[in-house]
This record gives sequence, C-alpha cells and structure tokens, in this order.
Amino acid sequence: MKKILLLTLAALPALSFAQDAKYTIQGKIGEVNAPAKVYLEYRIAKGKSQIDSTVVTNGKFQFTGKAGAAPLSAYLLFNPKGTGTASAEDYRSIYLEPGVINITTADLLANAKVDGPKTNQDNEAYQIAQKPVNDAYKAIDDKQKAATDEQKASPEFKKQAKADEKAAEALSASIDKKFITEHPDSYISLNAIESFAYSADYVDIKPLFDALTPAIKSTEDGKKFADRMPKIKAVALGATAPEFAEADTSGKEISLSSFRGKYVLIDFWASWCGPCRRENPNVVKAYNHYKDQKFTILGVSLDKPTAKDKWLAAIHKDGLTWNHVSDLKFWDSKAADMYAVRGIPQNFLLDPNGKIIAKNLRGDDLEDKLAEIFGKI
Repeated sequence: MKKILLLTLAALPALSFAQDAKYTIQGKIGEVNAPAKVYLEYRIAKGKSQIDSTVVTNGKFQFTGKAGAAPLSAYLLFNPKGTGTASAEDYRSIYLEPGVINITTADLLANAKVDGPKTNQDNEAYQIAQKPVNDAYKAIDDKQKAATDEQKASPEFKKQAKADEKAAEALSASIDKKFITEHPDSYISLNAIESFAYSADYVDIKPLFDALTPAIKSTEDGKKFADRMPKIKAVALGATAPEFAEADTSGKEISLSSFRGKYVLIDFWASWCGPCRRENPNVVKAYNHYKDQKFTILGVSLDKPTAKDKWLAAIHKDGLTWNHVSDLKFWDSKAADMYAVRGIPQNFLLDPNGKIIAKNLRGDDLEDKLAEIFGKI
C-alpha cells in the first residue's frame, strides 16, 4: 500500500553556495504553445509554498531565480490549458541549485530527461531506479480499474492485490537501500533513507546512515536525521515502547501503560489519510476476531487542530470501536514524533509487557500475526 510520507518539498541543505548563485531551468516540451503553462512550485517556509509560472512557446519554457544557500526540492507542473496547478496532473520533481537545469521531453514532464548539477543528476538516477516500483503500482491500479465489482469482492482477488502491494513495497525498499549504498555522497540519499526507514528497523537503517559521507551527515537534514536516530532506536523490534498519554475523544487522558497485560496495536492514522482509511477494514476485521482475547488497539490520530469533528466522524464511519487519542497537532503530533513516525498508516504491536514485537502489519499480516499468538479464530 502506498503510504503518506512527510517528504514533499523538503529542503536539502548544501555545504555552501555563493550568496549570489542562481539557477536557470531550461525546458522543452514537444512543440506546445500557449495557453499551455509550466508551473514551478517550491517550499519557502513551513506549510507555505511559492508557485511561479511561465507560458510555453514552441515547446520552450524557462525559469531563473536565486538558488539560495541549499538545493531545494521543487516540482515542475504542466497544464496544457494554463489554468493553474490544481488541474495539472503532469509533473516532475527537480532540485533548485546553482547552474543550468535542462528539462527535455517529447510529451509529458513525467517522462522528461533531466540534466544539470549533481543533485539533479542524482535525482534523475533515483527516479530511473524507482521506475519499476512506479510501474508496479500502476499495474496494481490498472488491475483494480479493470476488475468488476464481483472480481474485487472475491478472496482470491483481494489476496493477490495484497501480495502485489507487498511485492511493490519490498521492491521499493530494496531499490532505496541499493541507491543509498551506491550514493553515500548524495543529498538524494537522505530522502531515500526517509523512504527506507518507513518499513525498515533500526538495525537496517543505522549502517546505511553511518555510511553516508561526513559532508552529507553534516548538512542540516543530515543532522536532523541523526537527531532522530535515538527515537528510531527506541522503537526498534525488541525495545520497550515509549510511554505517552493523550486525550481521547471525550477529552479524558489515556496512557499507553494502562493497557499493560494485553497485546496492544498502536495504530497511527488520520481521517484525511486515504491509505489509512482503505486499511481500516482490515484492522476492524482483525480487532473483531481477537478483541475477546488479550488484544486491543490504541488509535493515534494525526488530525489537524481544527478537524476534531472529521476525526470523530471517521471513527464512526469506519467502525473503529477501540480507544482513540490525539493531540490534534497534525504532523507535529507528540506521540508520532516520539515513535519517529514520518509516514502513515503505521503501527506497532506490543506484547503484554510493552515490548515491540512487530511493525507495519497491514492487510492479512495483522490477522496472521494475531493467529500466531492466539491461534486461528
């Protein structure tokens, strides 16, 4: 299952650039003309993005700007009608850094060849490496769209769909690991480590991060990831889950330790998270099968400060009849930070002593693990 990661438009700092350094984006999209426009979107502050635009003439477009002190993750978006980014489905990730960045394609930005300074070269190599993963997810989506309602409802179809998703996730993790190993001096490896860390354990993450060059580890993002490593270690398999307490739906504070003596699934999710909502039926099924055993769930929502009503509505609509807590701080959730959660859905299964015995159990994996513990019901 595709997860939602807190990775988009993240700044990747460089060691040093001249203060007057500039970037130039030179693009070519076939022979397209106005009203077609290309939009350049990049982050300027937490929660805020800048969007620049330019008209395409004879397929050509150009952006020029101050590069700043670091490579900056950005997106180019193409809209043939020139009506804004909301309806622009064709896009390509690039990095704003000193020098000339060439973008060339005969049709879609998504298919563009990108040539430029090192960060963009590395990003191009990473995008090419990830193509089999994107193809795998597209094949999954195509299969879903082509299937009839009857086919989708069959156990065989569902089982194969889950197997396909797991295979795609495993492929993505292996590609991330390979890229990081082969590019220890790349800023792109920091993003790859974030993706890899979603499903990997501390024992796999640490050697990859340790192998990055001192120059990369000394960047702002490198230092931030180093600061997170103790948190990742604290929720490694075999570790005792960190204690936390938050308000439930009625405002009553509930602590994790109050569930000692039971197997507990800490389930990080949010009402706005599509993958989470699609996974909820699997969690409900497992809960209903094993709730009379020594098993329960503690839902931790990453909903927004103004969205308590949406959180409660999602709990009711999805039939999530277990305990739920949230500080309603979105990605600034204290519990999520404590558990090094940077993508959702994500979960941790604890034994009766509070020890973490499994992570990211989705689809049939959760029920299979509970059957291993309690016996099949």
